[in-house]
Amino acid sequence: MKLNILKDVFNEAIQHVSKAISSRTTIPILTGIKIDVEPTGITLTASDTEISIQSFIPIEIDGTEIVQVMTPGSVVLPAKFFIEMTRKLPSSDVTLEVKENFITWIRSGSAEIQIVGLDPEEYPLLPQLEENNVMTISSDLLKSMIRQTTFAVSTSETSPILTGVLWNFQQERLKMIACDRLRMASREAQIAIGDAVDLQNIVIAGKSLNELSKLLPDHNMGIEIVVANNQVLFKMDRISFYTRILDGAYPDTSKLIPQSFQTELTVDTRKLADSIDRAYLLSREEKTNIVKMTLKEDQTVEISSSSSELGKVTENIEAHQLSGDLLSISFNSKYMLDALKIIDSEHIQICFRGSMQPIIIKPGDHGNMLHLIMPYRTTNG
Repeated sequence: MKLNILKDVFNEAIQHVSKAISSRTTIPILTGIKIDVEPTGITLTASDTEISIQSFIPIEIDGTEIVQVMTPGSVVLPAKFFIEMTRKLPSSDVTLEVKENFITWIRSGSAEIQIVGLDPEEYPLLPQLEENNVMTISSDLLKSMIRQTTFAVSTSETSPILTGVLWNFQQERLKMIACDRLRMASREAQIAIGDAVDLQNIVIAGKSLNELSKLLPDHNMGIEIVVANNQVLFKMDRISFYTRILDGAYPDTSKLIPQSFQTELTVDTRKLADSIDRAYLLSREEKTNIVKMTLKEDQTVEISSSSSELGKVTENIEAHQLSGDLLSISFNSKYMLDALKIIDSEHIQICFRGSMQPIIIKPGDHGNMLHLIMPYRTTNG
């Protein structure tokens, strides 16, 4: 195998696939990046069995020659050394040549590096998916939906299914839900696709979606999503991102959401977030994160927290609208701040059914997003 390639394009593709490399893998070959060289271009592959990423570099991009293929072939190179070394090469061109026993020579400018490669035949094959269930979503929307849900997945491996985000597609609406039993985030969006798509109760690991998000462009690009054989494939430009579907049944989160409320509050998102953030500083010192919200007759909202050693924080902000029963409720301020940070709306609506019932948070300007936070029972009410 022998080729010459532009370093910057090569590096970019290496960085993309490197997101699938795990230092904790028990399969030695997966600590490497597989390089397949064909007359049409180069394919780089990396995998940690949970996710797999492929990046294709064509011979030409927009009329500019990127790769010269002298001899097709394949090799697996140790990722950590290969990634760092390629980034630091002195010239804009890189030559790779694989000789006997997969010994690989890398030449660039005055630098010449020799790496002991691995047999590509030992590298696991990526799943071949039948593209019967395919939907297309814009990259900026998908990136937003991931950001607005994954923060609420569980970090506990005792309930593996809750470490994922639930995907459901019905009547041209995609809904994503994340829940860790103490909070929930859901986001819906209209997706115009064909009737053949079956996206019911698909659960994808939150950490996999966060890695996918790093690859998604901010501009509007169509991302194809293929679901088959317990795998989901995201196809974008020259990158393919595979991740497996988590096993198990996701709990019915609809039962958590109250159908009616005793109290409804509308308040400025930024003012509430800033106020809770200040109270959080004190509650964090207590290692409880507990902040108390009290709704008052003068249409204000009191945010408070206290520390037996440091003191107390109390702040009042004006409500835009407050109706129903007045109440005091305590909650995890970190959870509340996580939700408020990803709401872009100027105002939010917070709904209560009582001081020990779930708190429901919605953006003021659309109904496509919902957050739920369970309250704390405190000794002083």
